[in-house]
Amino acid sequence: MKSNYKKWGFAAGILMLAVGIWGFNDDLFQISKNLDVFASVYKEVNINYVDDINSSKMIKTGVDAMLDGLDPYTEFVPESEIEEYKLHYVSTQYGGIGAGIFAREGKVYISDVFQGFPAQKGDIRAGDQLVKINNVDLTGKNNDQVSQLLKGTKGATIKLLIKRGEAEPVEKNLVRDEIKQPNVTYYGMVDGNMGYIKLDKFLENSSDEVTNALTNIKKNNPNGIILDLRSNGGGILQEAVKIVNLFVPKGVEVVSQKGKIKEKNFTYSTQNTPTEPNLPLIVLVNGRSASASEIVAGSLQDLDRAVIIGQRSYGKGLVQQTFNLPYNSLVKITIAKYYIPSGRCVQALDYTHRKDDGSVVKVADSLMHEFKTKDGRSVYDGGGVYPDIFVKQDRFANITQALVSKLLIFDYATIYRNSHDKISDPRDFHLTDAEFNDFAKYLSGKNYNYTTSTEKLVNNLKTEATKEKQFDNIQTEYDALKAKLASSKKNDLQQNKEEIKQILENEIASRYYYERGRYETNFKYDKELAQSIKIMQDKNQVAAILKGDGDYKVIGKPQLAMIAKKVEDKENTQDQ
Repeated sequence: MKSNYKKWGFAAGILMLAVGIWGFNDDLFQISKNLDVFASVYKEVNINYVDDINSSKMIKTGVDAMLDGLDPYTEFVPESEIEEYKLHYVSTQYGGIGAGIFAREGKVYISDVFQGFPAQKGDIRAGDQLVKINNVDLTGKNNDQVSQLLKGTKGATIKLLIKRGEAEPVEKNLVRDEIKQPNVTYYGMVDGNMGYIKLDKFLENSSDEVTNALTNIKKNNPNGIILDLRSNGGGILQEAVKIVNLFVPKGVEVVSQKGKIKEKNFTYSTQNTPTEPNLPLIVLVNGRSASASEIVAGSLQDLDRAVIIGQRSYGKGLVQQTFNLPYNSLVKITIAKYYIPSGRCVQALDYTHRKDDGSVVKVADSLMHEFKTKDGRSVYDGGGVYPDIFVKQDRFANITQALVSKLLIFDYATIYRNSHDKISDPRDFHLTDAEFNDFAKYLSGKNYNYTTSTEKLVNNLKTEATKEKQFDNIQTEYDALKAKLASSKKNDLQQNKEEIKQILENEIASRYYYERGRYETNFKYDKELAQSIKIMQDKNQVAAILKGDGDYKVIGKPQLAMIAKKVEDKENTQDQ
């Protein structure tokens, strides 16, 4: 009980300190009052609760609940999670072997191998089972536990017991290296002599990596540059500004941040002479392009410097700053909204004005405002960055999704790699019909059950008819329809052969050519990339789009809202 009073004394001390700092000004009375209530609840529960309490866990739960009412980007990070936080949001470096892992049915497997690091050099492959690490049996361990065993000091030896297929386990001794996941995961030349740069994140040195990619691409005298920001969730704002500066002149405003504290309001402008101010530029975005990605895409659109192609971006116009807290913890707080050169903010969700049930709503169409780009095109706030050229994103069939989620494509790629020493270059690699038929045979007897949209509707029909006591009247027709659906479903594998082959080829190519294999195999299927290459072939067409001439006039707000609603309704229907 004495220790409990010590804990309470500590909490009370924090309260007294807070009151001492803030005082009892009228506008701060509610703060001191609620802190008093919080500390009192903690005290009474800690002293009187029937079982022992994990104080750290309880406070963490309380803080998380407090911040949950704000936005998902304002978060508390305790000391135990600091290193993981830095890895995801600040730096991409750690000591390890250069491989991804996943747990499955109590066993641990290698999911990916990164080229040039210890795992690849030691002939460890995706699909290998990881049995032991430094004699520690991994049976039943989760991903986090295994990850911690793999990571360590650069230069330290790590002993792995690896099992491949039905062969006996093999011991491998590797030396940990500094693993640095690049921000630019691929760059090179694509059809039409176009330079292509895939930027995955905006962490440390991302602008340097894009600069390096651009410098190497320019050696090929490209006809244009395609900057791929699809599924890039963002990162460091200053890195985004530097990347924009590669394509626009010095002294141009890129983004400003505005919040309630004037001292934290900044305007970021380009500081250097651009590397490539004139070469035609296309930026690819999709629904998972967010934050810094939207600063780059949106500012280049506002400055009429790049054509944006793809789908509407996510819509995150919020800026976060981290603040250090006692005991090596920190809190990340949304301190401002950012505004790109036209003056618009792309924030799509209104976290301040939630519904009564706490759910978040999108910025209403009636509250969207029109802004103008540098040369007078109309653009709108409140809904992400809408592309100049919209390309509908295909949705994979239910059977394809099932084959991926059940790891059957992954497993077949493992079998294929273990029985084929090499394949052709990934740009030329195609599965033959015979190989696809072999995959179909492999699936025989495997469980990849899935429910089609039509089956869901039929099942709902039975549910509703039963409620209304009408099912007996339609059961014969219902059973016949179910039988027809089951018969039709047997043809799904062949009907969706092309997209299944696409996923298979991608996974197989990654086993031989790693990250490069994934990108280059997919080039021949990439609709947004194909559209970019087609448009970039004609400089007059690029100029017409950037001027908003004729058919390339930017979509107005009523049409934008209508199209967005159609896309959203379709996505919701497919998800149900």
